[in-house]
Amino acid sequence: MSDSEEEELAALRRERNARLGITQKTTVDSRKKEVQGDGQVAREQPSTDEEALRAMFPSSFGGVKIQSDVGVSGNAVEKDKISNGVARKEIEAVEDENTEVATAGDDDFIGPPLPVSDDEKDAWNLPVSSEVELDAHGKAVISLDVDHSGSRVITGSTDYTVKIFDFNGMKSDFKAFRTIEPSEGHPVLSLSWSPTGDAFLVVTGSAQPKIFNRDGHEEGEFVRGDMYIRDMKNTKGHVTSCTGGQWHPSEKGCAITSSADGTIRVWDTWNMAQNTVIKPTLRKPGRVSVTAVTYNSDGKLIAGGLMDGTIQVWDVRGKVGHSSSTGMVAASAFQRLEKQKWTILSRAGQVVRGAHEEGNEITSLSASHRGQTLLSRGADSTLKLWDLRKFKSPIASVDNLEVGFSNAGCCFSPGDDFVLTGVGATKGGDGYLSIFNATDLSLVKRLGAPGNVVPVTWHPKLNQIFYGCGDRKHGAARILYDTDLSTSGALLAVGRRPRTSNLSDYTANIQPEIYNPNALPLFKVDWKTKKRYNSDAPSRDPKLFKPDPGQANVTRGAGGKLGTSSGSLLTQYLMKNKGALKNPAEEDVRASILRHADKEDEFQRFTDAYTKTQPTRIYAEEEEEEDDEDQGEQRPVVK
Repeated sequence: MSDSEEEELAALRRERNARLGITQKTTVDSRKKEVQGDGQVAREQPSTDEEALRAMFPSSFGGVKIQSDVGVSGNAVEKDKISNGVARKEIEAVEDENTEVATAGDDDFIGPPLPVSDDEKDAWNLPVSSEVELDAHGKAVISLDVDHSGSRVITGSTDYTVKIFDFNGMKSDFKAFRTIEPSEGHPVLSLSWSPTGDAFLVVTGSAQPKIFNRDGHEEGEFVRGDMYIRDMKNTKGHVTSCTGGQWHPSEKGCAITSSADGTIRVWDTWNMAQNTVIKPTLRKPGRVSVTAVTYNSDGKLIAGGLMDGTIQVWDVRGKVGHSSSTGMVAASAFQRLEKQKWTILSRAGQVVRGAHEEGNEITSLSASHRGQTLLSRGADSTLKLWDLRKFKSPIASVDNLEVGFSNAGCCFSPGDDFVLTGVGATKGGDGYLSIFNATDLSLVKRLGAPGNVVPVTWHPKLNQIFYGCGDRKHGAARILYDTDLSTSGALLAVGRRPRTSNLSDYTANIQPEIYNPNALPLFKVDWKTKKRYNSDAPSRDPKLFKPDPGQANVTRGAGGKLGTSSGSLLTQYLMKNKGALKNPAEEDVRASILRHADKEDEFQRFTDAYTKTQPTRIYAEEEEEEDDEDQGEQRPVVK
């Protein structure tokens, strides 16, 4: 093969790479070299073999966008009037391809959003380029969790409800397929999926956490302790409101909860009974609330935050309550009640006094995936990073982070490179989600959100950030993702547009109308003479409905009721008697009759004819008594 043929073959290869988007500039330079002088071509006309070889390569590869330099070189070739017809056809095809790509985005696009350009992508490779909002709650979302497979999300709110979302069946409206109310009148403080994803733990403001299956049906409820037992290690459950909880990272039959009664309890989720009571050590006798609790990544450590600002870590080493309970002792014999089989753990392996300001809640604790660092969030507006190997002072700390709720969350990124926390809203502004560097807690990014940002989590499999926000009037969970960096999750539902209703739609009635045979005209009974409620008449119509005044003895009427005879209304009676009610028993009957004497009325014209025919009154004479000398009063006798 001659030198010219090798150059021609190399040029064809460069053109193919240019169409694939590998080396755009090299292709343009090679085409510029082919044009020299005043319209003279530097190479000879291609032979038949070269044309056949050129035809073997495809003219285009999908929708690869060609840079505008190719179009410029094509214009230069046209101006110079290149006599090579094959080169002109290829350049025109590239220009047509470029025009199609440029006009493709003018139409309305339905489906997932287009990938973000390289210039718009985050320099830290954070999945925050896109955001969606899940079905809203009535109030702020203060707890959420995503199962390990990343297919379902649960959110809890101060409106006492829990919503369950399924990405596999969800549409772009992001509606929940089930809403439940675990405990009536109690906010949902903590949610945690089991390691297998078939159930989840719900911790509310009540003293009895509950377990629900994957579809939201209640599986069981933890036992409530005896509030009259002073020593909390001898009760079989919490006696006051719970503050948090978490399922074991790998053991399905084990979970922990914390409560305001000052204890952390390890539960057997199979039998709904406690296995271990963890009672923190205090400086002085009393009861201090445990406001936060968490496992480390492998479940060997349990960390708890107390109301006095203390953080304590217990080394449980294994499956707590099942095969091994290192460092735990059983209850004493004289304190052991019937069926009291749990163990007691009190002394912590590591304790930090004054980790946060005393009197303020430690709202959240989170352990890193590597198990060497611990993150704590406090109501004193601070975020602190601790090294469990040197658990005396924090590695780094951030101040002025407002807290909107008592369970503001924090978490690590999947690679332990970043730290996330939610910040509450201030007066005249909204809250935001802060992302810090995990080494020195330097601020990396801040994302605004409506209301207070409370729970946060970064799912390692989906590479998506979930957080809950809101206030007293509105709340919702939001998802941050990237079309290139994230997988599944919200991406599955973004392109599923829900169907719009149509006027021609029809749905059969599941509960058809049932007719009563007595309501048919053939069997209808005339109820005019019977007192029966008429269902056809409008209920409580003010024009038709007349309330029953009830029985009264103040006047006489039909049936002894007011308003049944003319002139016997209560208002009329009160007006005649100047607002005074008279007792009929105290009324003089004779005086009431004589008051009508010698009074002319409409009946007198009928009685005047009897005035002349009335008999004369003759009074009988009383007999004299022997002992009585005085004559008695004569009585009239009518003959």
